[in-house]
Formats: sequence, C-alpha cells, structure tokens
Amino acid sequence: MVGGRESGAGASAGEVIIPLEWEEAAEEISRASSPPPVVFICGPKNSGKSTFSRYLLNVLLPRYGKVGYLDTDVGQPEFSPPGCLSLTLVDKTIPDLMNPCIRATERCFFFGDVSSKSDPKAYLDCTFNLYDYFIRVHYQPNELNHPGKALPLIINTPGWVKGTGFDLLVEKLRYISPLQVVQIRISVESKNLPGSTFWLDSDQQEPHIYLLNSARHNYENQSILVRKDACRMRDQRLFDYFKQCFPSNLNILTNKELAHALAAIAPYVVPFAKIKVVHLHCQVPSSEIFHSLNATIVGLAVSSDVPAKSRSDTPWCVGLGIVRAIDAIRGLLYVITPVPLGILQKVDLLLQGFIEIPTGLLQVRGCLSPYMSTNVLHKISEEHL
Repeated sequence: MVGGRESGAGASAGEVIIPLEWEEAAEEISRASSPPPVVFICGPKNSGKSTFSRYLLNVLLPRYGKVGYLDTDVGQPEFSPPGCLSLTLVDKTIPDLMNPCIRATERCFFFGDVSSKSDPKAYLDCTFNLYDYFIRVHYQPNELNHPGKALPLIINTPGWVKGTGFDLLVEKLRYISPLQVVQIRISVESKNLPGSTFWLDSDQQEPHIYLLNSARHNYENQSILVRKDACRMRDQRLFDYFKQCFPSNLNILTNKELAHALAAIAPYVVPFAKIKVVHLHCQVPSSEIFHSLNATIVGLAVSSDVPAKSRSDTPWCVGLGIVRAIDAIRGLLYVITPVPLGILQKVDLLLQGFIEIPTGLLQVRGCLSPYMSTNVLHKISEEHL
C-alpha cells in the first residue's frame, strides 16, 4: 500500500496518518474502469486537499505509470512556483505527503498573482486551456498526432470556497464535469462546501461524490491542521525554484547560501529591442515599462506559443526569471533564470505580475543586495538583516 496506514514503528514522526476512509476512496477511484478517472478535489483552506492529492497520485501510479496533475491553486501550487497554473505529468511517487516539491511541468501559465481575485476571467481561461490540452493530448490520444494511452487526471483547487471563490469553483466544475469529486471537510461546518452536487446543470451527468473528513494527526498524535504561514511557504517555493540555477552537487543548503550564490551568478543579457513587456494586472506608463521591471520576478514566454484553440492570447510560460538589473542607457536587462539557454533564446515576452522577490534574497547579513530597489524597500525590516 502506498503511503497507507502502517504501524508507527516504520514511520517518521511527522508523517500524516492516512484515514481509513481516504484509503478506501483512493482505492475505489483507482479501480475505475475505462476511461481513466478525472478527479476533482475541493474543500476549504487547511483541510488537506493537497495531502489527499499526493496520496491519491501515489495510489494511481502503479496502475497507470503516469498521472496528470492540474494545479489551479496559484497561491500554493504543488509543483510550480507561486503565481502559476500548471499541468504536470508525474511518473514517480511522492515520498513526503505533507510538503510540495518543485518538478518540471508539462505546460504552465504565469498568472502573476497569488489569488485569482485579481482577474477571475484570465484565471478561468488559463485553467480551461490547461484542461483542454490534457484532454486533447493525454486523455483522448490518437495514433496520428498524440499517440499513447489515456492517463488519469487529478485536479487540485484552492481553499477559497466562499464568495467569488465559490463562483469560480462552480465554473470549473461545470466546465470539466468530472465523474469523481472528492470534497474534504473540516470540523467547522460553516466553512465547508455544500455536501451535494450544487454546481450541476440539468443536462450534466451525476458524479460520484466522496465526502471525506480531513486527516487530523501524525504519528506523534500531533494535529496537522495548523494554520500555515502562506507567505513563508511561497517564499520557500521561490527559493526552491531558483536553486535550480545551480547544479545539485553545489550543495546549497540554506537560503542565505542561495542568496549569496544568486548575487554572484552571471546574469543573461537581454536587449530591450528583443522583448515585449506585458503587465498582467496593472497599467504602467510607457516611459516606465522597463524601469518597473527592476528587482522583480517575471514570467518568461514565447509570444507565438499560444495554446491551440485557446480562449485568450496568453502564451505558455516556459519559466520564471529575476530581473537582476536594468541599464536604461544601453537598453539592456540582466536576468537570472534556471530556464535552459536553448529555450531562453526563443523568449520574446516578459510577463510582470505581483510576484515579488522573497525578502531573504533581497538582503542578508554582511551582503548588500544587488536587487535593492525603491519598489521593494518597504519589505525590509531589521529582523531580515
């Protein structure tokens, strides 16, 4: 059994205990006959959606060999940096059910914010484009264009399930029309979703709904339902992402070491004339467009790489970069990114949103940050120095 309810003797103290009802639901989903399951996972914040998603992924892998994972949580994504919606094809089990990890994505959009409220339409367009891509390429493959066997899909969703968040959830459920819906519930009933098919239109097929209680304790009988520090978790995801700029044998162990390494690495030089800048959620005067990029995190894209039958003109994102500095006189940008050079040479579009450089990279004790800029000085306090 993958990640199941084993005795505490062989388990790490911090490992979550998988409830029996989680096991039974995952096993039933994995035994679904053709076509492979498309599983929509939803529930309020801090209910264990991501933990169940990882567990279900591990259960599905032995049967299918590869599982699609559509992540629609831009604030705390599973395999990509914050601010992204992504589709990942996973072919290796996840050993740590409690923590996310950076992995190469199959397709990704840079939304540029940690909440969908900044542009709900763009958020839904990205979600539906990713889903359509998966169905076309990995769920309904054909011998001519996309050979291969159909794969299952896990859809993870954010914990914002009230107000506009609820409306967005309904839109996703109606568009995807999944046949398996897993709803994780917590003890505070008022925060839960309705325990029914609240989104169904009259002509949609009734899905199988799994109403599961959240996993509450680990092997030390400690509650795992503690409020997470979302900002700290997002910063750590960005640290993990930009650590990919260096070979693994460099053995960067701390965020301070990473900050020093990024400050010392030679950036890529990008002429202004070779790129276009798109501000995703605000308007910037044309005279300030390139100045606004200084000391920011941007999405890297190829303008012609737009999804087939796309709902918008938003191109796929090939990765993120840090604008290390700008030289307005010479018309040059200096960019740090783990994106391979062969792909980077095709990039002609920089997407700027509201994703900021973590304070831990801005300044560390004994090292004046090369990224210091007036638009980030407000984030620095004595505790970070």
